Amino acid sequence: MALELETFTTETALDAAAELGRVLAARTHRRKVLGQDVWVPGQLGEALQLPQIINRLQNKQQRLRDQGLDDFQELWPTLSEATREKVLSAIGWYDPKNLDWEDKRSNRKPIGDLGNS
Repeated sequence: MALELETFTTETALDAAAELGRVLAARTHRRKVLGQDVWVPGQLGEALQLPQIINRLQNKQQRLRDQGLDDFQELWPTLSEATREKVLSAIGWYDPKNLDWEDKRSNRKPIGDLGNS
């Protein structure tokens, strides 16, 4: 599902960024601590400065919201296809061209309107 960057608005980028934070936080890693295997949550969201992007997207100042949108649009293409798919699926976006004929959504415009892709 290739999502064109220009279809992101501040609101849709905020939804996607928040869901991306949840997707990345759900990843866990095994570490040895004092000889014991311990599962710890992933820190990739923080490493990608996702909390700062979300804060900018929620800011009252238009200039900061625009900066947050730019930051998210720079981050989005660097994510794996699987991660982008999880995020878009979780926020209810889909490409009607990729649906089965029997899928009831195939005759409806998608939520958030993915554009003319």
